[in-house]
Formats: sequence, C-alpha cells, structure tokens
Amino acid sequence: MARTITERLLVSLLVILGSLILVFCILYVLPGDPVLSLIDPTTMSPEAIENLRQQLGLNDPFYVQFGRYFVSVLQGDFGKSLVNSNPVLQKIVEHFPATLALTFASSVLSIIVGVSLGVLSAIHRNRWIDVVARIVGLFGISMPTFWSGILLILIFSVNLGWFPALGSDGFATLVLPALALGFVGAGFIVRMVRNSMLEVIHEHFIVTLRAKGLSERIVMYRHALRNALIPAVTIIGIHIGDLMAGTVIIETVFSRQGIGRVLADAIMAKDLPVVQGVVFFSAIVYVIVNLLVDISYTFIDPRVRRMQ
Repeated sequence: MARTITERLLVSLLVILGSLILVFCILYVLPGDPVLSLIDPTTMSPEAIENLRQQLGLNDPFYVQFGRYFVSVLQGDFGKSLVNSNPVLQKIVEHFPATLALTFASSVLSIIVGVSLGVLSAIHRNRWIDVVARIVGLFGISMPTFWSGILLILIFSVNLGWFPALGSDGFATLVLPALALGFVGAGFIVRMVRNSMLEVIHEHFIVTLRAKGLSERIVMYRHALRNALIPAVTIIGIHIGDLMAGTVIIETVFSRQGIGRVLADAIMAKDLPVVQGVVFFSAIVYVIVNLLVDISYTFIDPRVRRMQ
C-alpha cells in the first residue's frame, strides 16, 4: 500500500506541475494588456506606460517570466495583486474558509441525498421511490446552478423570508447556496449509485449470500453497497474537486466572499497574478481530493489491495 500511495503522490506532483505550466501559458497568450486595465492611458505618456510595463516584468521573454513565477511559487509566494499590491496567497487564505464551508455543506448534502436515494431506488426498482430518485437525478443534472440559485432566492428569501439572500456571514447565509450546489451533486450521485447497485445485486456472490441465509438488509447494505461504492466514490471525489475549484457562479449569485468570487473579480479587473494564483490553488486542491479518492479505494474494496 505504501508503494501505491507513493506512486499516486508522484503522479499528483506531476499533475500539479503541469497545471502550473498550463495556467501560466493560457494567461500569457490571452489578448489584452494588464497595464492598460490599471491606469487611464490618457493621463500617462507612452514612455511612462512602457516603464511601468518594464517594472512589472511584462516585457521579459516567456521563459524568464515563467522561471521567475515558478521559483516564487516554490517559495510560497504567488505574487502580488496588480490592483492593490496585496499578496495573492494572503487573499486566497482569507477567502478560502468561506469556499471550504460551502463545499463541505453541499458535499454532505449531496452524499446523504444521493447515496440514500440511489440505494433505495435500486432496491425498490420501478416503485415510487425509484421514480422520485430518477426525477431528482434528472433535475439535478439538467438544472444550471445559477438558475437553481435564483429560484431558491425567490422562494425562500424574497417570498418566504426564511433565509438571507446574500452574504457569507453565519449558517443562515450558507443554506441556500449549499442547497443549490448540493442538488447538482445529488443528481450525479443518485444515478451512479443506482446503476452500480443494479449491477452488483445481480452478481453471483449476492445470490450465494442469500442462499446462506443472510438477511436482505445485511446483503444489501453490508455487501452490495460496499461493492457498488467504488464508482460512486469516484463521482463524489470529482464532484468535491469541482466544488472547491468551481464555486465562481454560485458565490457570485449569492455574493459570498469566497475564492470563486475573488477569481471573478480578478478576471474582470484583468488582475493576472490573482487569476493565476486562484486557478493554480484550485488545481492543487482538485489534485489532493482525487489523490485521497485513489487512496480510499484500497480501504473500501479489499480486491484493490490484492491487486497492488
């Protein structure tokens, strides 16, 4: 197992390095001049603008800019904002807890609803609970998060007044965005768990366990569910990584001060160091989540340990 974890860790480091290179290259070739977004060109001479560009290192060759940025990242320095000169890493650390809380709440909701409905849907196939689960899965996958977020605001904030519509202060402001994101994740998990359970419950070992006299509850929840969790855990890991890295839309809709909102504001202001830092940090989080998912396979399914 130690060898497997080491191999996964090395692969993850390579993925993080590739993400750093890719993010830097994409932002390097984007059209537009960050300097012109910071100043009024009519108030400065072309020579002053060129001097500012030189001070920021934007006139250096690509390999020089990337090498400078790579060394800074290795030292824990993600650069400084072009707008207010604040350290990018400090901005990320300040706003990450709000995104982490939203991710945790929506993930818990997705897992509880998705796994429960998926298992019940497979066990009670073609009954009313199966119909409900498939409807939840269809709507969860099909409905965009910004649309579900606006609907939740209209219903529970504007009309009923139960929860605040905007902000990131306290538990009450977390409910609606967590529901909006959790509903999407639940849709994917319901479908995956249902399909996996339907495949597993028709396997020969399930028939053998029933023939031995085990109760249906033990067969379904101790043996069938455990074997069906591998694809479900994969979807859950991908979903959590997506939430951590892609809360831009929902944080904008609900005006939450998370890293998604920081990324959106930085893009509008063409603040490239902040964009690079947030995207790279999100890539690191995504890789770590998927690394933990890979490691969890060995604990969920003993067959994985025997193959290693």
